[in-house]
Amino acid sequence: MPEVYNWQLGRKMSYPHEEAHPQWQFAFVFNINRCIACQTCTMACKSTWTFAKGQEYMWWNNVESKPYGGYPQNWDAKLLTMIEKENPEEQVWRTKNKTPENPYGTFRGKTIFEAAEKHVSPDGSKRALGYIPTEQEWQSPNIHEETATGNPRKKDQWGYSAELPEHRTWFFYLQRLCNHCTYPACLAACPRNAIYKRPEDGIVLIDQERCRGYRKCVEACPYKKPMYNSTTRISEKCIACYPRIEGKDPVLSPDATPLETRCMAACVGKIRIQGLVKKTGGKWAKVPENPLHFLVQERKIALPLYPQFGTEPNGYYIPPRWAPRGYLTQMFGPSVEQAIEQYSSPDRELLAVMQLFRASQQIIFKFKIEKGPKVAEIENTLPSGKKKVQEIFNDTVIGYNKLGKEAVRITVEEPTFERSKEHLNSI
Repeated sequence: MPEVYNWQLGRKMSYPHEEAHPQWQFAFVFNINRCIACQTCTMACKSTWTFAKGQEYMWWNNVESKPYGGYPQNWDAKLLTMIEKENPEEQVWRTKNKTPENPYGTFRGKTIFEAAEKHVSPDGSKRALGYIPTEQEWQSPNIHEETATGNPRKKDQWGYSAELPEHRTWFFYLQRLCNHCTYPACLAACPRNAIYKRPEDGIVLIDQERCRGYRKCVEACPYKKPMYNSTTRISEKCIACYPRIEGKDPVLSPDATPLETRCMAACVGKIRIQGLVKKTGGKWAKVPENPLHFLVQERKIALPLYPQFGTEPNGYYIPPRWAPRGYLTQMFGPSVEQAIEQYSSPDRELLAVMQLFRASQQIIFKFKIEKGPKVAEIENTLPSGKKKVQEIFNDTVIGYNKLGKEAVRITVEEPTFERSKEHLNSI
């Protein structure tokens, strides 16, 4: 198989296709700490895209409770077990050699592509390690909702179960949609070449005319986001609401400004920010004023979901503060501690950028911070146990759209509005 460079793994890896990259890449960041599992994003996607016959079980966007939830059920645990069988002793990270080119260190284990190499059949149909979920595993978009795991507090030990940095009993919500990976397993596995990445934005799509419903994409995708339609007998998946990305909404985007996807725009908890990042030779171009670049590349506070699978997903997560670090490291890689440390006590610039989450339906390509007065000092206890005094400034962060026009202007301190005395209290 050809070799491609995966910056999340910090090394080259095997992949069935030659390396090729779009000019821009669709990407997103989710802040797990803010999610309330209201499923508004899920229903926004469902009502927009998957309401037809054969799509009843399709939830392109879903929010699942970890550690027990999953859609399909146990999707990650099953695949992790399969990879571990192929390489039981070497699924580990080497973190001493971190550089800007490999910010998480180097993953020495096998990816889903490398683990499948010895299973390749003569026709080359087994290109990624995977499995096809059963109908029962597709039964519900979330199971065991809000079911915690761990050790409950002992008698007369108040607060024992809810102390940071790790709660004794815990769960968290994981928000998921197609990661529109740099090296998609669905694309690699399709024998019809029906799956492709758009060169203009890196969105992964299925050519409905070429697809014959072999379900190789369903089997290969480690995140299980391609789904088979038994009515049309072809596979379907999240399309990243590409008409909105293209700015084709005549009402919300009369000047063809790119808009956030439906699931992003509907988010009640303001946990999401989404955009397009410039790519140069397979790497992210250095654009520190882009909020996604700032969060992922500059601060590394947002981490990829299961980077060890090898697909280089373009969905990133700010890990939850209260969950066990071993579990989070397995899910997001070895930089979890540093990410949570920053989130626990953000500096001035990071706190300002965090205000941009779900602040505008227009995609923000650039931000600028106007400094404001100091409004507070808070003493924080970091996960490492160190004390840190956090200074809070009422800065104003301005987000600009693709055309360079101001899309949003928001302050760190939420403004207070007082009603005039002419308006009587209606209670």
